[in-house]
Amino acid sequence: MPSHPVPMIDDVRSAAPRSGRASGKSARAPTPPPAIAIRIPLRLAGVLLLALCAVILVSLASWSVDDPSLSLATAKSPANWLGFPGAVLADLVFQFLGLAGLVMVVPLALWGWAMVRRYSVPLMGLRLLAWLGSVLLFSGVFSFIAMPESWPLPTGLGGLAGMLFTHLASLIAGSDPQPVTSTLFAIILAAPALALFWIAMGLGTAVPAKASRAAAGRKAEPEDEREPNPILEVAMGAMVHMGYSLRTAFRRARAAHAERRAAEDRDDFDQTEPVMQAPEVVVDREPASAAAPQRRIHAPVQHVEPSFVPGARIMAQPDYDEAAIDYPDEPGDEDIPFMPDAPVPSRTQRGDSRFHPVDPAAPRVAVAAPAPRPAQGQRQFREAQGSLLDEPAGFELPALSLLAEPRRIGPSPEHAPDRLEEMARQLEAVLQDFGVKGDIINVRPGPVVTLFELEPAPGIKSSRVISLADDIARSMSAISARVAVVPGRNAIGIELPNQNRETVYFREMLASSDFEKMKGKLPICLGKTIGGEPVIADLARMPHLLIAGTTGSGKSVGINTFILSLLYQMTPEQCRMIMIDPKMLELSIYDGIPHLLTPVVTDPQKAVVALKWAVREMEDRYRKMSKIGVRNIDGFNQRVAEAAREGRTITRTVQTGFDRETGEAIFESEEFDLEPLPYIVIIVDEMADLMMVAGKDIEGAIQRLAQMARAAGIHMVTATQRPSVDVITGTIKANFPTRISFMVTSKIDSRTILGEQGAEQLLGNGDMLYMASGGRTK
Repeated sequence: MPSHPVPMIDDVRSAAPRSGRASGKSARAPTPPPAIAIRIPLRLAGVLLLALCAVILVSLASWSVDDPSLSLATAKSPANWLGFPGAVLADLVFQFLGLAGLVMVVPLALWGWAMVRRYSVPLMGLRLLAWLGSVLLFSGVFSFIAMPESWPLPTGLGGLAGMLFTHLASLIAGSDPQPVTSTLFAIILAAPALALFWIAMGLGTAVPAKASRAAAGRKAEPEDEREPNPILEVAMGAMVHMGYSLRTAFRRARAAHAERRAAEDRDDFDQTEPVMQAPEVVVDREPASAAAPQRRIHAPVQHVEPSFVPGARIMAQPDYDEAAIDYPDEPGDEDIPFMPDAPVPSRTQRGDSRFHPVDPAAPRVAVAAPAPRPAQGQRQFREAQGSLLDEPAGFELPALSLLAEPRRIGPSPEHAPDRLEEMARQLEAVLQDFGVKGDIINVRPGPVVTLFELEPAPGIKSSRVISLADDIARSMSAISARVAVVPGRNAIGIELPNQNRETVYFREMLASSDFEKMKGKLPICLGKTIGGEPVIADLARMPHLLIAGTTGSGKSVGINTFILSLLYQMTPEQCRMIMIDPKMLELSIYDGIPHLLTPVVTDPQKAVVALKWAVREMEDRYRKMSKIGVRNIDGFNQRVAEAAREGRTITRTVQTGFDRETGEAIFESEEFDLEPLPYIVIIVDEMADLMMVAGKDIEGAIQRLAQMARAAGIHMVTATQRPSVDVITGTIKANFPTRISFMVTSKIDSRTILGEQGAEQLLGNGDMLYMASGGRTK
C-alpha cells in the first residue's frame, strides 16, 4: 500500500507523477507548460474578437436608416456613433441578416472571452459550423414574424437571408404563408436554430471528465503532457520574433526622426537674424506712470524699412495731438508744412507700435474663421449611384467626373488667429506712420486675399486712406494692396494678398448646393468671395456682361468657366450659343458642340453678319410675342407648353376688314404653330479687334441687342483686353450694367470698365472685381 492517500479524480493531473514513482512503473516526465509563443497570439486573437463584437454592437445600437451607406447616397452626416464605417456595417448586417445580426454577436463574444481566459476554444470547427447554421436559421425565424410598421427596411425582420426561407415556404405551401402557416414554419426553424446556437456557445459539447474517463476505462492524458507540435511552435515563434523586430524597427525610426527634428531646430536657431539690445526707452503715457519700471525692447541692427523681428513684442502707440497739422487730401502731391508750434514727435518719443509691446488692455481684433468648403449638392451622388431604369434617349449633360477633383488642403498657418492679429497690429502701425488713426476691428481671411476692416478715427477722410494703397503694400511687404470703403458701414476695407493662394476648383462650384439651388434661368459660376463663399450669378438677370482684363489676368479662363457653367446645366433645346473669336484660339475648342447656332466665327466681317442675324431674330421673336400677348420669353414658352399639354393650337382673332353691305367689322381666327424658344447667348472674346475692322456696324448691332434683346432671351458676353474709350464707347458702356474686371494696367482702364479705381491692384490669375447691375463692386 502506498503511504500517501489515493488521489481523487479531479487531482489526476497533479498526482500522476507521484503514483508512478510509488508503484515503480515507468512514467513519462512532465513537459513544461505551453510556451509564451503560443499563449500570446491566442490571447491577442481573443482581444481582437471581443473588440470586433463591441464594434458590431455599437454600430447596430446607433443605426439609422437615414445614414449614408452602400444602399443610400445622401449628403447628410451619419448619426452612427462610429461614423460612416459604422453606418455601412450596420446597414449590411440588417440588410442581409436582420435581427439575427444581434444573435450573431453572442457566440463570438464567448469565444473571445474563452481565448483570453483559457487560451483555446475546443472543437472550434464544429462550433463555427453551428454558429453559421444558427444565424441563418434565426434569420428565417425572424422573417416569419409579422413586420411592424415602424420597421424601415423592406427586407423584413430576417433580412435577405430570411427572405430565402419565406420564398421556400411559399413554394412548399403553394401561396404566400398565412399567419398560422408562418407561425408553424417559425416553430419548425426555431428548434434546430436553438440547438445549433447551444452547440456554438459550447454548452452542448462539454462532456464531464469523469464520465469520459469511466467510459474509456483509463485516465485521461494530461493536457500539458501531450505530444508537442514542432511545426506549430516554430510558426508561433517566427510570428513573435517578427513582432518584436517590427517594434524595435519602429522605435529606431522614431528616435532617428526626433534627432533630425532637433538638428533642424538647431540649424534654424543658428541662422536667426542677430539682434542687439536697444537703449532703454520709457513710454510716458500718463504722469502717474513715471514710477513704473522701464522696459527693454529689441530692434533690428539696421532699419531701412519697417521690418519685424521674429518674436519681437509689439507696443501700443500713445496718443498725441495732431490738430495743428493740416494733411492734404492726396499725400505726396504737396509737402506737409512744418509748424514749429506743433512739432511732430520723433519715433522714440511717440513709441512706434511696431517696436513696443501691445497694451494688454487693448481690445483684441475680431478674427473671422475661414469659410468652410461649399456644401455638396445631390448631383455628384446621383451620377455616382446611377439609375436602374432605362432612361429615354436624348441629350445627356456632361458628368462632373470629367473635371479635376479638388484637393483637400488643411488650414494655412498664415490664417491662424494669432498670426492675423499680429498682422492687424502691424497694419495699424503702418497707417499711424502715415498719419491715419484708427483701429482694425475685423479680419476676414479668404482663399486669395485677407480683408482687414479699418474703423478710422473721426476726421479721417476715406480718400486719404485709399490713396495710400501703394505705400501700404510697400510697408507690409505685399505685392499689392487694395483699399475701398465697405458699403453700409463705418469701415474701410484693406485687402492684402495671402502668401499661399488657394485654388478655386470649377468642379467644387458646380457640385455645390448653392449652384443647384440657384433659381436663375442661366446660372453661371463666378468664383469665391474674399471670405470663401461661392458666387453664383444669373446671366438672364444681368442681362449682358462686359469683361475686361490684360493678358494673363485670367480673362480667358473666366470666359471658359461661364461657357461650361451653361453647358453643364442647359440642353441644346434650352440654350443656343453664337461664339465670335477673332483671335481664333480661345473658343475654337467648342466648335462642333450641339449648342452652337453656327460654327465659331473667326472672321470680323462674318461677325458683323452674325450680329445682324441676331438683331433680326430678336425682332422676329418680339413679333411672335406681341401676337400671342406675352411680354418676355418665359411667358411665351409657358403659353406654348400649356397648349402642348392640352393638345390645342394657339389662336387669336384678328380683324380683316368690313362688310360692304352692313359695314360691320369682319373677324377671322389666326392659328399659330409655335415651338418653345431657346435662350441665345452671344459670346465675343475680343471686341477690340472687331471695333478696329467694322467699328460702326459692330457698335450699332451691339447697341441694338443690348437695349432690346433682354425680353427676347438673347444675352451678350463681351470681353476685351484693351478697355479704352474707343473700344468701350459710352453707348456700349451704358447698356452693359454688369461688368467684371480682371487685372488691368492703369487706373484709367479701371475707371473705364468699373467707374472707379482698384482693378489695377488685382493679383491676376483669376482675381477679379464684380459689379452687379450698376451696384457696388465685389
